[in-house]
Amino acid sequence: MIVAVDGPTASGKGTIAKALAEHYGLPFLDTGLLYRAVGFQLRQNGGNPDAPDDALEACEFSDEILENPALRDEAIGGLASRVSVHPEVRAALNKRQVDFAHQPGGALLDGRDIGTVIAPDADVKLFITASADVRAERRFREMKSRQVDVEFEAILADIQARDARDSGRSTAPLKPAVDAIEIDTSNMSVQTAIKSAIHAVDSKIAARRV
Repeated sequence: MIVAVDGPTASGKGTIAKALAEHYGLPFLDTGLLYRAVGFQLRQNGGNPDAPDDALEACEFSDEILENPALRDEAIGGLASRVSVHPEVRAALNKRQVDFAHQPGGALLDGRDIGTVIAPDADVKLFITASADVRAERRFREMKSRQVDVEFEAILADIQARDARDSGRSTAPLKPAVDAIEIDTSNMSVQTAIKSAIHAVDSKIAARRV
């Protein structure tokens, strides 16, 4: 079984995806980490995230970077969004994702274009979303809990900018697949969102068996 989980930043898709992978016993790949690794490597290289050649060069990162907690930093997330607009970068990372999705027994991947590009043949496609204000508040609380000094308005502006880049890029834009099940987590607790996702997957699988 292949499950694709897409959605914008701070929508809850990562938490939901991990819970689903554990629930169904599926290998899990957070594809956003690949783009964050490119952003991290680009910063190490002193490159320009808006320059395709610099971004492509940063795709030659060590797998060890994927374990670096610095990939979760807000600044790296912004770089990841900027390098991901380059078709050359997406092409360089796509094969790794496609191979992971189509391994024997299936897999669960979360990202921005899993259901539309990486695994359009996925058995179940979920699109997890929430309002920009709610997502900004979540990210704000998370960063405050880590003692990061940040303003809510700055977080909201960054999320809105990322949404515009991710949805407006010419290659693999962020959008729900036509057959994706959309779940708006704006007014859901974590556990409610996870239960809704499990119900959606179960219902989809049951319908396919009929």
